[in-house]
Amino acid sequence: MLTPELLPRLQQLLTDADLDGWLLYDFRGTNAIAAGLLGFGGLCSRRVFAFIPRTGLPVGIQHAIEPGPWKQWPKGWPLRVYSGWRALESELATLVQGKRVAMEYSPGDAIPYLDRIPAGVLEMVRASGATVVSSAELVSQVYATWTPAQLASHQRAAEHIARVARDTIAHAGACVAAGTPAAEHELQQRILEAFERAGLLTDHGPDVAASENAANPHYVPSASRPRLVQQGDVLLVDLWAKEPNGIYADQTWMASLGTPATRVVTVWEAVRDARDAALTLLRDRIAAGEIVRGGEADDAARAVITARGFGNDFWHRTGHSIDARELHGSGPQIDNLESRDDRVLIPGVGFSIEPGVYLTGEFGVRSEVNAYVGDDALIITPGEIQQELWVV
Repeated sequence: MLTPELLPRLQQLLTDADLDGWLLYDFRGTNAIAAGLLGFGGLCSRRVFAFIPRTGLPVGIQHAIEPGPWKQWPKGWPLRVYSGWRALESELATLVQGKRVAMEYSPGDAIPYLDRIPAGVLEMVRASGATVVSSAELVSQVYATWTPAQLASHQRAAEHIARVARDTIAHAGACVAAGTPAAEHELQQRILEAFERAGLLTDHGPDVAASENAANPHYVPSASRPRLVQQGDVLLVDLWAKEPNGIYADQTWMASLGTPATRVVTVWEAVRDARDAALTLLRDRIAAGEIVRGGEADDAARAVITARGFGNDFWHRTGHSIDARELHGSGPQIDNLESRDDRVLIPGVGFSIEPGVYLTGEFGVRSEVNAYVGDDALIITPGEIQQELWVV
């Protein structure tokens, strides 16, 4: 959140980027980045702006009817009030006219997670005499990075959910061996109960999917359409959770109920090797102090799966940002398929690495770990990642 303590660092970043300021905008939750930085809670039903200048104090523009969202705005910082559109546009012009300002804007919608400003608002800001550029790098540096305490929280959650995943898969195998196979939704509930006992939180899920259902990356098990996990199935377990006020850990684990078919092993090895290709690229470039971008890691993973003959069955990006506020965060994505994310992976950002192959009507395979960029090394969670397809 934007605070007097954060302001000097942010203003130095603006100076380094040759920006006159960062212009935040929100209306009815259209810009979660702005709302998060301003500490807004609940619905913001009127347009708001906040201008963070390279020097001097930030200035907010608040609607007269709605002071509530500004409760955490520091008392010594100016807060201008408007009610009509003429006053709003006039106040805005006095702040940004002739200035080069950053906004949550991505040219050509290249990075959808960043592209939060409506076209009409961009037109209004430009008509006020401002030059608008993307806030992409500022978002990475200020909004998406983790603190050391958040990294430690993530690592604890990661080790715990890895244990839960292993327990769930072992339980599925034991149920089959006993002749009483469990349904997907029953295994899902077992995971949720384990999270509750551990004091971990999740917003939805997890995903437990057998064979043909695992070929749907966004499958959701349900008691209304129970599917037993039986001998011969491929089992995908995707689970995510965090400590209260912590950073999410997000993992996917794979198993076979009984000896897997050769085709299953072939796909598993392609996915595992793609995951490791992305991690190796990142690890080597970061250790060497070289610039690396999420799209490059996506390309590395995709090249492996394509070379193995499954390129058309890898439908999604290799990974998503994980930030302090969201599981699917606003920092750099590991993506050169769905979007063109060319942001640098800077120290402090975290993300998933999760290539997958989805053979509709047969089975799907995904292997997911998380990674964090340290000052000179890539930190991967959990500490022990899956190397072989589990057979239970």
